[in-house]
Amino acid sequence: MTQPIIGIPGNQMTHLSPEYQGLPITYTPQGFIAGIQAAWGLPVILPINDPSMAEEYIDRIDGLLLAGGQDVSPLLYGEEPGLKLGAINPERDLFEIALIKEAVKKEKPILAVCRGMQLLNVAYGGTLYQDVMDNPDFTVQHVQRIFSGTAAHTIDIDPSSRLGAIYGETYVVNSYHHQAVKQLADPFKAVAWSKDNLIEAYEAKDPDTSIVAVQWHPELMAPNEEKMQILFKEFVSRVKKSIAPAL
Repeated sequence: MTQPIIGIPGNQMTHLSPEYQGLPITYTPQGFIAGIQAAWGLPVILPINDPSMAEEYIDRIDGLLLAGGQDVSPLLYGEEPGLKLGAINPERDLFEIALIKEAVKKEKPILAVCRGMQLLNVAYGGTLYQDVMDNPDFTVQHVQRIFSGTAAHTIDIDPSSRLGAIYGETYVVNSYHHQAVKQLADPFKAVAWSKDNLIEAYEAKDPDTSIVAVQWHPELMAPNEEKMQILFKEFVSRVKKSIAPAL
């Protein structure tokens, strides 16, 4: 069977090293590349472009993986930037939202991770906590201080969800986010929560819409955690199923 093409929207880096200071670099974290390759998918990085080009990109890929990165601009969900807002990239936001809308329109499966989960929610009318530490109700350490590949806190999972089939009713995940889903957009249903009730994952309500979004970083845990790699395998399997008649 032909390997499905997984598009990963790229981020930009400008200070790679003293020798190349100021030279923009398009990249995605290696963990996403490795995770997709190990699941027998063919990863392709999509450079930031004008939103009008989204359809051209989506027509050429079979699935969309939304990676982590900068904060999402609060202007996209009707808020002014707070004092603890981190770096944003409005061009990336708008291009990825256009990719999301085209992927859903053309029924291409999506896996969204961390920032990807947050942006996907905003794309459909949801809102975010600009900084979870501003809310005293959140008591779990969501920006962990231990090695990135190590699980840091527990989540509770809806056992009837796609994620429940992988992880069961509880699991321990890593955590690197200071923003989080506040109001979940209407097309989605929450399927996992931290012990302080932050949404840790959601899926599409419509069973025919193939979307899974997680707040943790499976790409950092996958080398040493089989079930994190299974998440990539499940995504590629969803993609293969969506294109089965064409293969």
